Amino acid sequence: MNILVTGCAGFIGSNFVYYYLRKHSERKIIGLDNLTYAGNIDNLSGLTEEERKRFTFVKGDICDPELVERIFNEQDIDGVINFAAESHVDRSIHDPQIFLKTNVLGTQVLLDAAKKHWRSGNDWKCIDVTKDESEKSRSNSDNLPSRKPAEFLQISTDEVYGALGPTGYFTEKMPLDPHSPYSASKASADLIVKAYYDTYGLPVNITRCSNNYGPYQFPEKLIPLMINNALNHKPLPVYGDGRQIRDWLYVEDHCRAIDLVFEDGKSGEIYNIGGHNERENIYIVERIIEILRKKTGDSEINESLIKHVTDRLGHDKRYGIDPTKITQELGWKPKFMFDEGIEITIDWYLSNKEWMQSVISGEYLDFYNKNYKI
Repeated sequence: MNILVTGCAGFIGSNFVYYYLRKHSERKIIGLDNLTYAGNIDNLSGLTEEERKRFTFVKGDICDPELVERIFNEQDIDGVINFAAESHVDRSIHDPQIFLKTNVLGTQVLLDAAKKHWRSGNDWKCIDVTKDESEKSRSNSDNLPSRKPAEFLQISTDEVYGALGPTGYFTEKMPLDPHSPYSASKASADLIVKAYYDTYGLPVNITRCSNNYGPYQFPEKLIPLMINNALNHKPLPVYGDGRQIRDWLYVEDHCRAIDLVFEDGKSGEIYNIGGHNERENIYIVERIIEILRKKTGDSEINESLIKHVTDRLGHDKRYGIDPTKITQELGWKPKFMFDEGIEITIDWYLSNKEWMQSVISGEYLDFYNKNYKI
C-alpha cells in the first residue's frame, strides 16, 4: 500500500509517520508538506534507514491540483490521511483567509484527485489488507488477504462542535457550531468530505480529536510554549482566569486511533477521539511548573511567572469528547493518562533543547529557504 500523508512534517503528522511505518513494515508513505512555519522536516530526522526506504517526501501545497494529480499518477496512491491544516486559533482570528484556503479548498483538491483515481465506473479501487493477528484468531478463513476500498481519512477537531456547558460531552451526532475562523474552516472541510461520500460514494472517514500534546509540537501551543518560557524564566501567558477546560490526548494515543479508523472504520462514519483527561488551562500551567522545577532544580521556575492576559475573542469555555463509538466499534482506548503523558512530554523537550532552539530562532526556516526555495 502507498499512503499519502499530508502535513507529514507537522506535529501530529510527523508522530503518525513514525507510528505507521513502525507498525506496518510492508507499507510506504508519500509525505506531502508545504513546510510553512509549523512544518519542520527535522521532525522526521529520527526515521531509521529502513524506514527512510519506505518514506518519500514531497514539498508542496495541497491547494496545488497539478502537484496532487502528479503524486497520484506517479505513486499509485491507495489511501489519503489528511493532516494538512492551518490550526492555530489566534492566527485564524488575525488572518482567516489562509485558513479557508488551506483547510477548505485544499481538502477539496485532495478529494477530487482521490475520486478521479480510485473510481472505475461505479466501483472503487480496492486494496489488499493482510488481516492482523487478532482478526486471524477470530476468523475461520485461511489467512488470504482481505479486500477493502481505498480510503480517504480526514483529520478534524472537536472544536467544530463549539462549546460545552459544565456537563455533557461531544458526540458524533451533535450539530456543528464552530466559533472561530479556524474551527469554521475545519467544519466546512468535514462537510465537504461527507458530501463526497453522500454524493459520489467515495470511501471516507472523519476523526475529531481533543487537544493533542507530545513531542514535536510547535511552541505556539499551550504546553510547549509554557515549557519553553518557564525554562527561560519568561512570563507564562494565561488567557483570562485560565479556567477554560480541554480534554487532553497524548499524541501516540491519537496515532493509534487514526490507524484503527483507517484500517477498520466503516465508510462514511465519524469517530470522536478523546482521552477522558479534562483539565483547566491553569492546572496545566501549574503542573508544568511543578514538574519542571522538580526535574531541573531551578527555584526560579515558579508560579510568579504566570501572567493573566486578556482573554481570546470567542474563547470556548469547555470541550469534552465522548469516545464511546470508537471504543465499542474498534476497541480503542487511551493508554496514557495526563499525569503520565505530561511527564513523558516534558522529558522529551528537556532532552531536545536544540530542536526547540531551532524552532524558536527560525533556524529551520533558513534551512528551508536555502534547500527548498520557499
